Amino acid sequence: MAFLTADPIDLPPLLASVYSPARGGVAIFLGQVRDHHEGRAVMRLDYSAYGAMAEAECARIVAEAERRWNVGVALRHRIGSLAIGDVAVAAAAASAHRADAFAACRFVIEEGKLRVPIWKREHYADGTITWVDPTATLRHA
Repeated sequence: MAFLTADPIDLPPLLASVYSPARGGVAIFLGQVRDHHEGRAVMRLDYSAYGAMAEAECARIVAEAERRWNVGVALRHRIGSLAIGDVAVAAAAASAHRADAFAACRFVIEEGKLRVPIWKREHYADGTITWVDPTATLRHA
């Protein structure tokens, strides 16, 4: 299953991929494009990735979460140009109990920011464009 997509992230299939009658707790994280960054107005974002490496690393992160907790995990990340309000990343984790679902979902998002070669470029209202360090937001977690 591909983790990267140029298409909008479709939540029902993402949730269906972690569904099981034995899993009653489902945690979902959606990262949406916001209209500001560090006090500056953002107009849009561009995401790019080293595709093969990003796919492999996403697979490793999902496998690690599924080994560490008794969960099913799904992860998708957009690439390309995204508008304000677009979903850039989505993760879902399902488990028999909520604690494992929450922990696994957070693990997948945080490890993805640290390890997956995806880069974000912000386009600001003043016309400037800047590459953003994906790990910089971890201090706000």
